[in-house]
Amino acid sequence: MTLDLRSRAAIFVGLAALMAATRMNHFGAIPDASWAVFFIAGFYLRGSVRWAFPALMALAVAVDYAVITGSGQSFWSHYCMSPGYWFLVPAHLSLWLGGSLLRRHHGRSPASALGLLLVSLFASVAACHLFAQGGFYWLSDSVANPTVAGWARNYADWFLPYLRTAGIYVALAAVLHVALAPLLRPAAGAADTTHS
Repeated sequence: MTLDLRSRAAIFVGLAALMAATRMNHFGAIPDASWAVFFIAGFYLRGSVRWAFPALMALAVAVDYAVITGSGQSFWSHYCMSPGYWFLVPAHLSLWLGGSLLRRHHGRSPASALGLLLVSLFASVAACHLFAQGGFYWLSDSVANPTVAGWARNYADWFLPYLRTAGIYVALAAVLHVALAPLLRPAAGAADTTHS
């Protein structure tokens, strides 16, 4: 699959808009798409990691800042802000790498492509959750007496809801991908400029 600069820019803008629109309320009626955005971006923008990943990370922090300060609280003293907050960088990078891995092997048969999608999404969400939840659990002041058992219970409690949310958004993206694939076929003969 070859994407030209205009297509990659459109995908980036669409993903950034989706994240900005949904990240404002992690537990709202329309759940936060951030984890799926980084996974999908890894798939479509794999060769653009040097600019697209930092831009999406900056947007995530900017949205968090706007939401926290917009509620009248100090960004730096908010309970979510701790040294663990910065573990979102490797957390989101895990999702990007999962999408990138899927992209590298996406040309296989539909059955194997679906299997790889499921495995790469599951593994990258598990790694992302390990960094994000672990960073918060172990490094914030919100957990008075952290223990390995408490961490494992907290990890298990939140893993499936985050996996389900990411899975719904990625499934919608996969349906769009299949529906729009015929429009991308004319570019198939061009050299792939999106390799990392």
